[in-house]
Amino acid sequence: NFSQVNEFILLGLSDTRELQVLFFTFFFLAYAMVLLGNLLIIVTVWTDPKLSSPMYFLLCNLSFIDICCTSVTSPRMLVDLLSQRKTIAFEDCIAQLFFLHFVGASEMFLLTVMAYDRYTAICKPLHYTTIMSRQVCWVLVSACWAGGFLHSIVQTLLTIQLPFCGPNTIDNYFCDVPPVIRLACTDICVTEWLMASNSGLISLVCFLVLVTSYTFILVTIRVRFTEGHWKALSTCASHVMVVTLFFAPCLFIYLRPFSTFPSDKHICVISTVLSPVMNPLIYTLRNNEVKASMWKL
Repeated sequence: NFSQVNEFILLGLSDTRELQVLFFTFFFLAYAMVLLGNLLIIVTVWTDPKLSSPMYFLLCNLSFIDICCTSVTSPRMLVDLLSQRKTIAFEDCIAQLFFLHFVGASEMFLLTVMAYDRYTAICKPLHYTTIMSRQVCWVLVSACWAGGFLHSIVQTLLTIQLPFCGPNTIDNYFCDVPPVIRLACTDICVTEWLMASNSGLISLVCFLVLVTSYTFILVTIRVRFTEGHWKALSTCASHVMVVTLFFAPCLFIYLRPFSTFPSDKHICVISTVLSPVMNPLIYTLRNNEVKASMWKL
């Protein structure tokens, strides 16, 4: 594509050595928690026959996506925090961008499916086993991955067709669409709006579907409140916490033109590090069945 840039320089979160050591310690522990916590959830769900409902099947897939999502950015960030020169090859940068949007969009769709699962379980309990059969769950999860791939391939193709011939400094700790396309040696107005419409629209639509689902759930619980619905409300509360942690940064970053905000890279930490860390804690500490199975395991 006539690009003359062979590598990019990542500025990271800080250029102060003491802060870099502090960040390395924190993010290393966070990455270890993501791997151990989500792997524990996956093993627990697959080994305990009691956790065979669609909710736990979807939770298992969410844990796998969280591992993939944080593994796209965290290992590279940890290496760069201990390196003097933080560079990434052009091809590696594009690959990181692709996989980040691949698993990120897949997680958006999966969270939407999980909200639909809770809506069906609470609002249509008598038809739940028919609507959310194992075959339907596999189809929905496959659709989430397919949707994530289509979204990511569009973002990647729009990026690689741009010429890069000048500055190569990215003010972030990983390669993402907004900071990368700002380095292009051409007018990116049309590309910028196409990408913002793609990522921002997907984030907004998924978020609105989630809000609508939980609104119907709250209305149903209010009309016919029982002890079982109290348990369902507790489960939905944990889902809402996950949705807030994941979608708030995405809406802030992608639902606008890609102008530079100094806080962008710090907000990215929430979706790429903190959200995958919190998911195992939220789903296990607020779910007695999962906690009991983990202790048994």
